[in-house]
Amino acid sequence: MKSYNTPLGELKIELFGHAAVHFTINGKNWYLDPYCDVCSFEGKAPADFILITHDHYDHYDEEALVHIVQDHTILIVPPVVPRKHYNYEVLENGDSCTLDGVTITAVPAYNINNLNDQDQPFHPEGVGNGYILDLGGFKIYFAGDTEFIPFMKTLKDIDIAFLPKNLPYTMPDAEFVRAANTIKPAVLYPYHYFELNPKALRAEIDPQIKMVMNGHDY
Repeated sequence: MKSYNTPLGELKIELFGHAAVHFTINGKNWYLDPYCDVCSFEGKAPADFILITHDHYDHYDEEALVHIVQDHTILIVPPVVPRKHYNYEVLENGDSCTLDGVTITAVPAYNINNLNDQDQPFHPEGVGNGYILDLGGFKIYFAGDTEFIPFMKTLKDIDIAFLPKNLPYTMPDAEFVRAANTIKPAVLYPYHYFELNPKALRAEIDPQIKMVMNGHDY
């Protein structure tokens, strides 16, 4: 796990693969889009909070959730996610809430050019969420399944950004690089990728941005 100092205490981050992330803040366990195809969640730390970006099977995975959800666990979800027997905080794009001192803002995540067989976006605007977590001024941006969208041009002072890279659902290399160089996070985590050449991406990304892959800095 990589560690970072924040006003709320030590932040530790572990990227399991695909869009599945585990991180701890001040002793609390947070997960993003746990997905059992990339990691067995049996025996993982019980979740205090789980962020779900949208309802696709590789982001909202009941088989993963059953291993980490406890009676006290809160799931932060967009309205499109089925709500069954857990505790939920439902956020639409633009909504915010504060949990355990962390302010969570749901932000846009959608496709513009990438369309399915019905000529519809794989991820329509306003349906899924990205998330910005504000840890007392230290900001983490989880982009969700998205292309490079106008909202990204408004982002400032992002400490850590998770940006997706794969076709046809998110961004190709050139668009990923453009998004990273526009947002200019201090630290960049590529995620949601199948194949990735870290050296090639590193050559195109602003040298002031630290890129992390497989636990290593690039």
